[in-house]
Amino acid sequence: MRFLDQAPSFELTYDDVFMVPAQSSVASRLDVDLTPTDTSGATIPIIVANMTAVAGRRMAETVARRGGLVALPQDIPVDVVAEVVAWVKSRHLVFDTPVVLAPTSPATDALALLDKRAHGAVVVVADGRPVGVVTRADCLAADRFAQLRQIMSTPVFTIADDVAPKRAFELIDGAHRRLAVVVGADGRLAGVLTKTGALRATLYRPAVDRAGRPAVAAAIGVNGDVTAKASQLLDAGVDLLVVDTAHGHQDRMVEALGAVRALAPTVPVAAGNVVSAEGVRDLVRAGADIVKVGVGAGAMCTTRMATGVGRPQFSTVLECARAARELGKQVWADGGVRHPRDVALALAAGASAVMVGSWFAGTLESPGELRHDPDGRAYKESFGMASARAVATRTAGEGAFERARKALFEEGISSSRMYLDPARPGVEDLLDEITAGVRSACAYAGARDLAEFTERAVIGVQTASGYAEGRPRYHSW
Repeated sequence: MRFLDQAPSFELTYDDVFMVPAQSSVASRLDVDLTPTDTSGATIPIIVANMTAVAGRRMAETVARRGGLVALPQDIPVDVVAEVVAWVKSRHLVFDTPVVLAPTSPATDALALLDKRAHGAVVVVADGRPVGVVTRADCLAADRFAQLRQIMSTPVFTIADDVAPKRAFELIDGAHRRLAVVVGADGRLAGVLTKTGALRATLYRPAVDRAGRPAVAAAIGVNGDVTAKASQLLDAGVDLLVVDTAHGHQDRMVEALGAVRALAPTVPVAAGNVVSAEGVRDLVRAGADIVKVGVGAGAMCTTRMATGVGRPQFSTVLECARAARELGKQVWADGGVRHPRDVALALAAGASAVMVGSWFAGTLESPGELRHDPDGRAYKESFGMASARAVATRTAGEGAFERARKALFEEGISSSRMYLDPARPGVEDLLDEITAGVRSACAYAGARDLAEFTERAVIGVQTASGYAEGRPRYHSW
C-alpha cells in the first residue's frame, strides 16, 4: 500500500481515508480470491470476535460454511466449548440445520424457534421423515395452541442429499419455492436448503479442518492454568487458539504464548491485542502466528474514554502489519469496522483478516434472544467483554469480595440494542455485503487476491466532509 500523497504525520481512522482506483485487468469481482494470507484456514477474511453476545454455535456453523472463522469466547466453560465444537463439526457444509418439531407440537413452540434460523422454517418430522413445513405466516394465521399437523404445509418439497448446489438451485427455482427439505436415500431428514443458500454454496468455500469438517477457533485468557485450558480445547478439536487480553503487550501474555506454543507447536495461534510494531514483534517472538491489533475501537469498548489509551485503527493496522510481514507473520484488524469499506481499507493496510464483533450481534445467528422494541423493531442485546456484565460472568466462581472489587474496573458497555436490518437479518446477508464490497475494492485496485490488494492499494486522506460526500443520501448507513 502507498499513500496518494506524502504519508501524513497524524494518526488515521478508517473514516479518514479513501482508496483511489487504478488500471485493472480484473474483469469480474468473482475472479478475486479472498483467501487470507495467514494460517487460519479461513477462505474469506472474516473472523468473528470472541464476544459472548456474538460468537455461539449457530454463528460458528453458519460462518464456517461461508469460509469465515468464529472464535468462541473464553468465558464459556471448557466442557460447554467442547460440546459446541463437536456440534459444529457435525454440521453439513452445504445444508443448513433444520428446526425440527413433531406433528403434535403446538404453534407456540414453532414461533419460539423460527427466529433461531435464517431459513425461517420448521420441519415437521414423524419417525425421522419430514411430513410438513411450517412458517411464521402459518403460525400467525392459526390458534397459538393448534397442533402443527393442523397448520403445516404439505406435501413437502424435497431434494436428495447428493444433489449439487447448482442443480439444487435449479430445482428449487423451477418449483417456485424458497426452500427445499433435504432427504437421504432412505427418506429421512438431512437438512434444509434455501434457494439463496444453494447459490451461496457455489460462491463460497467452507473453512474446514483436516478431516473436511467445519473449522472453529476458541479463545483463552492469560490468567489461571493456561496450559491446562489450552490442552482441553485442543482435545475438543479446536482448530485455532486465540490468546486474548485487552492489553496484549504484557509479561503474562508472553508467558501464556510460550506455554501454548510449547504445548501445540503446529496449531495456529493468534494473540493480542496490541497497537504498535514493538508489541507485534514481542508477541511473534513469544510464539504468535497472528497478532490481533486494535485497542479502543470496538463498538462496545469505553477504553479510550475511560483511560485515554488506544490508537486510531487504520494507522494501527498499517504499522503493525508491516512489522508482522517483516517476521513472516500476519495481523488481524480487531475493531472499528461498521461498513464493508472499513473491511476493505483494513485489508488494504495489510491485515490478513478483519475481526467483526458487534456488527454481527444484530443477526439471527447471534446467541441472544430476539426482542422487539415498542415500535416492533427486532433487536438483540450486545455487551463489551470488559463490561460489568462480562466481568460478572467471568468472575462467577470467585468470592463476593473479589467479584465486587473487580466490578469497579469495568471498561465497556453492559447493554446495547443491536437492531436487525430487515433487509439483512442473517449473518450470511452481511457476509454477502462485505465480501461483495471487498471483491469490488480489489477489482478497482487491479488485484486478483488479497496479497496483491495490499501491494497495489493507493490510499488518500480526506476531510470529514469528504467522507460525508461518499455516503448515500437515502440509505440506512
